[in-house]
Amino acid sequence: MISISLCMIVKNEELVLGRCLDSVKNLMDEIIIVDTGSTDKTKEIASLYTNKIYDFPWINDFAAARNFSFSKATKDYIMWLDADDVLLYEDNKKLEQLKENLDVSVDMVIMRYNMSFDKDDKPTYSFNRERLLKRSCNYTWSGQVHEAIDYFGNIIYSSIGVSHKKIKETPIDRNLKIYEYILSQGKKLQPREEFYYGRELMYNNRFDDAIEVLTSFINSSFGFVENKISACKDLAFCYFAQNKNLEGLLSLFRSFQFDEPRAEICCDIGYYFLEKQEYTKAIFWYELALTRTFDEKSSAFQIIDCYNYIPYLQLCVCYDKIGNYQKAFEYNELAGSIKPYDESYLYNKEYFNNFFSTF
Repeated sequence: MISISLCMIVKNEELVLGRCLDSVKNLMDEIIIVDTGSTDKTKEIASLYTNKIYDFPWINDFAAARNFSFSKATKDYIMWLDADDVLLYEDNKKLEQLKENLDVSVDMVIMRYNMSFDKDDKPTYSFNRERLLKRSCNYTWSGQVHEAIDYFGNIIYSSIGVSHKKIKETPIDRNLKIYEYILSQGKKLQPREEFYYGRELMYNNRFDDAIEVLTSFINSSFGFVENKISACKDLAFCYFAQNKNLEGLLSLFRSFQFDEPRAEICCDIGYYFLEKQEYTKAIFWYELALTRTFDEKSSAFQIIDCYNYIPYLQLCVCYDKIGNYQKAFEYNELAGSIKPYDESYLYNKEYFNNFFSTF
């Protein structure tokens, strides 16, 4: 059986650190905590789980802190988590099986990172992350913010999910300030950094600046395809926020320049026409979304509901609006097969029960 070092960087995480470590401690052969300046009980809590606690001065560089944590690892493989991550029971059991059976020829294990959840605690937004890494490969983090590791070696994909269960809100401008610090030092952003800088501007409602940066990234000949597609979606959001609806629609269409339509893009276009009460056009795009396949190995930011529940529910609305009540009912039932306790489905179900009972 392989051995695993858990490597974490933390700061003022007294509310969540114990929860995180409790969810994985049975599977870790070594726990390494790198503290970047806590003033609460974070280090005291960490000491209940490990004596390998190190200080690292914060220098506006997440990659530097993570590389320092990796440098302290001594086991066969390294796993990383953030303090507000957890492994749910089923994922803990999957990781236990993986640990027992992993072929040592594997260099990297990609796992799902589940970022948001519905009322039934099912993931609604997730993407893949490099999560378990062979120490002898000397993987290195890059990027002062939104840091990542380049994929290489013998890579496998796992259905194990790490769940991001945030309790406290991170200051919305934290990452933006780091990018602005980088730029103030006269450094040029790499394509991936430019993409994320544009997103941070968007999150902070600096839409004009975000449009400029995202457009520059889209127009460049560099960058990952999935980031280009996401940038088109984000650019559309910025335009819609400024009531520049045609520009927003064209930004969504531009994503087709890079690859075939994604379900997320189709749903956004469908919503555009739904809002304009052009229901047959909306139906086309929502039905197209249903033909898209959710790719477990994709590096894209995927909204799981865009591949089934959202199109079903919106098609219910559209067909109801054009008077095809039977088809509207059928799509609502399909939505219910995905989320049987969702309020929207149940509301529609009652509506159709009352409607059909009058005939």
